Amino acid sequence: MDFCLIDTKIEMESLADEWNDLLSESISDVPFLRHEYLSTWWETRGGGEWQYGELAIVTARREGQLIGIAPLFRIQDIRGETGLMLLGSIEISDYLDLIVREDDLAEFTSGLFDFLAEVSSPAWHYLDWANLPEGSPSLAALQNAAINHGWEYQQEQFSPVVPVNLTGDFESYLAGIDKKQRHEIRRKMRRAAEYELPVSCHILADESKLEDDIQAFLKLMENDPAKASFLTPAMRLQMIDCMRVAWQSGWLQLAFLEVDGQKAAGYLNFDYKGRIWVYNSGLDQRYLELSPGWVLLGHLLQWANENGRSVFDFMRGDEAYKFKFGGEKRYVMRVRIRCKVDR
Repeated sequence: MDFCLIDTKIEMESLADEWNDLLSESISDVPFLRHEYLSTWWETRGGGEWQYGELAIVTARREGQLIGIAPLFRIQDIRGETGLMLLGSIEISDYLDLIVREDDLAEFTSGLFDFLAEVSSPAWHYLDWANLPEGSPSLAALQNAAINHGWEYQQEQFSPVVPVNLTGDFESYLAGIDKKQRHEIRRKMRRAAEYELPVSCHILADESKLEDDIQAFLKLMENDPAKASFLTPAMRLQMIDCMRVAWQSGWLQLAFLEVDGQKAAGYLNFDYKGRIWVYNSGLDQRYLELSPGWVLLGHLLQWANENGRSVFDFMRGDEAYKFKFGGEKRYVMRVRIRCKVDR
C-alpha cells in the first residue's frame, strides 16, 4: 500500500466520491463518517469544540485504488503535546472509525502505524480515538499493530449507546418491550389521536420547506435551557449545515408533531443504511400534557417498522426513556496509543 498525507481542505474535497464509495463497503458505514458530514464538521471545528486543529488525513492506495482512510486531525493539548484525533471527535459525532474494508484492515492498520512512525509523517505524541463501536474489528487491529510497534495501548468504554432492534411490524415490536411501557406508549398515542385539537405527525418531504423546518427545529431545541446554551453561533451553523448536507445526500429525517398546526415536538434523525440514527430533539413546553416527545417517538418507531428499518438507534447517552422504548445498552470505546520513543 502507498500511504499519503492529506492536510488541506482542497485535497480532502477532491476525495469526496472515492471516500463515500469506500465507506459503503467499510467496517463501520455510519453517517458520521460520510465525507459531506465530516467536511461540514471541519468547517466549524465541530461547532466550536476545537479552537485549533490541522488536517492530517492519511490515505492508502493499492495500484491507484483507494484502500483505506484514517480521517485524522492534529491538536495540541494544554501540556504542549500533540495528539492525532479522529475527525468528528468528540461530542457531536456518536460513532467514528477507520474507513477500510475488513479484508484490508490488518494490512492497512499496520501500514498506517509504519507511516505514522516515519520522521516525515505528522508530528505527534499520542493517538486519542473516541466513539469506536464496541463491535468494530478495528479495535483488535489497532491493539495488534500497537503491540507490534512497541507502543502503549489503552482501551476503555467511553459512552453507552442505546439501539433498539426492530421486528418489521409495530405491534410485534410493542409486544417485545415491557408490558407497562407498551401500554403507556399506546395510551399516549391514543390520547393524542383523541385530543380536542387536531394532532398530526409528519416527516419533511418537501425541499421548499427545508429552511423553515430547520429553523423551527432549532427553535424547539432552544426551549430547553441546556440546549439553548449548547447552540452557540458556531454550533448553530454546524447543525444547519449538517441538516442541509444530510438532506442533499438523502439521509435526513426531520420529523415534527403538530398540534392545531403548531409544532409541539421535533426529532432530528438520520435515515441511513436501513437504520434510524436519533440525533437530537426539541419540545414546546406548552404541550407537555400531551407528552409530545413520546407520541412523536411512537409514530417514528411505527414508521421505521413499517418501512423496513432494522434498528432505531438512540445513540450516545443512557437516559431512562430510551430503555422504556426497548433499547439495549451497548458502548462506544476510546483508544489511546502512545509512542514509547521520542519522535
